[in-house]
Amino acid sequence: MAFSDAVIAIVITLLALELKPPDAESGELLDALLGEWPTYLAYAASYLYLAVIWLNHKAAFTRIREMDRGLQWANLGILATLALVPWPTAVIAETARTGDLTDERVAVALYALVGAVLCLAWLAFFSYLARHPDLTNDEVDDAYFARERPRALIGFVLYLVAGAAGILIHPLVASVGFLLVPVYWGVTSHGVDHLPAFLQRGGRNGRIKAH
Repeated sequence: MAFSDAVIAIVITLLALELKPPDAESGELLDALLGEWPTYLAYAASYLYLAVIWLNHKAAFTRIREMDRGLQWANLGILATLALVPWPTAVIAETARTGDLTDERVAVALYALVGAVLCLAWLAFFSYLARHPDLTNDEVDDAYFARERPRALIGFVLYLVAGAAGILIHPLVASVGFLLVPVYWGVTSHGVDHLPAFLQRGGRNGRIKAH
């Protein structure tokens, strides 16, 4: 866990390095800062995503008793893909500065691809634990991580849909989608069986139970 936390901390630090002072003439700093809003939006989406990954990671490992070689590799897969997040964030920020719509569409497609691959890494992680319930704590339902797999698949689909919307409609639509996906992951960070109370009340009023 300490190694994973350190990797996430380093990735967040690399992400913040993309927040650079804009080039501005004397007296035009405010306009230059406001003109950098796509960079801020990309940073916010990526930071929120990494923060939610950390929450999901902590929630998963509170249920894990021990790790074997396969689970270690599954965890390294998550860390390897999340380490890529600063790259598409920087690409989005740079293309937003140039103002070329074609490049912006390519940038959001790249971001969506990295996000989708990260969801697949989580799917592999959940699937491994679903096949090896002996690695989890005794009080954890053996089917718990099997029920977590749809979360990863939903995230995968949402990123692809956001990327397609950015290409076919406008890159800003994709950016909004990139903010919504981590919100979904954050709300369900402790699993679909442990939704916030207000969602559970909504479920008793007609939502289909997840288990």
